[in-house]
Amino acid sequence: MGTNHSIKEQVIFFDGVCNLCNSSVQFIIKRDKRDRFRFASLQSEFAFENLPETLSDKSALQSIVLKNGDGIKTKSTAALTIARQLSGLWPILYLFMIVPKFIRDWVYDIIAKNRYKWFGKEDQCMIPSPELKSRFID
Repeated sequence: MGTNHSIKEQVIFFDGVCNLCNSSVQFIIKRDKRDRFRFASLQSEFAFENLPETLSDKSALQSIVLKNGDGIKTKSTAALTIARQLSGLWPILYLFMIVPKFIRDWVYDIIAKNRYKWFGKEDQCMIPSPELKSRFID
């Protein structure tokens, strides 16, 4: 499947073995009523081929990455940009963009560094259900 997808789509790259990250993907899918996002794990060949080298190494697993027409966003900026496009009241979270990025990312980093301890970890990347398979690139 991988390289058939156009990177013009909004692609969310996530840590495929992280329970918090997988839950976040499920959360986004349920609220992405306009079908705007596609998903790929940061461990995938697609991520390796489509992200800069600085984001395709192990340190990138500490961040959610959003690649869209505006470029690449990471950490809190990616999360808030995604929230802005979800249904319901979630776009209100985008107001947190007024908080300086270093503060937002500091909070993000605390959660990211503790996510396996707090939420657990899988042995392999999430396998999407047949209904959701079209939303995933790799």
